[in-house]
Amino acid sequence: MIVALLIAAVSGYLLGALPFGYLVARGKGVNIFEVGSKNPGATNVRRVLGHGPGNLVLFLDAAKGALAAGLFPLLHVVAPQFCPFDADGLLALKITGLVAAIVGHSCSCFTGFKGGKSVATGAGGFLVLFPLGMGIGFVIFGLTLALSRYVSLASMLAAASLPFAAFAFKQPSPVISMSAMVAAFVIYRHRANLARIRAGTESKVGQEKPDASHS
Repeated sequence: MIVALLIAAVSGYLLGALPFGYLVARGKGVNIFEVGSKNPGATNVRRVLGHGPGNLVLFLDAAKGALAAGLFPLLHVVAPQFCPFDADGLLALKITGLVAAIVGHSCSCFTGFKGGKSVATGAGGFLVLFPLGMGIGFVIFGLTLALSRYVSLASMLAAASLPFAAFAFKQPSPVISMSAMVAAFVIYRHRANLARIRAGTESKVGQEKPDASHS
């Protein structure tokens, strides 16, 4: 089991570290670390390069989180002889892979340990780990975005809803703990956005602003 956890951690980190925002922007001749919020997340890519590249990065970042969390469960179904773990073991592997992917996205070894805020990567992973909770998060995200037009605020509230949903729907204690840690991490990564929201300088959806920041 220890070897499997190590494999989940390493593979999850490497998946998370894949700098899709940087690569997509580079394909358009742009260094995403030098424009807009200087963040390689989907929101900055969309703001700088448009909806097409931004949505592509959003999908790819979410996919790597989903794959990091779902790699061993998929292997368990396809080739159970190579993944002979019970439900608790598979849950531990899911959580390990997702945590590693979130760290990899935010601290990518491919970009000098710079990265995004792990919102899309975490969302993709939670679609595998706790789909009902992620569905609730999507609803909160959509409502907050519609009312405030702040992507950053919507992301933070959606993340904050996860541990409450996990507790309310009686998820295993590792999922509740993981949800709380991810929520705290996402909020911490958005601390500059919080300061701008308080100051009234945070960019809103539909408002072009060079120093807008998120994702």
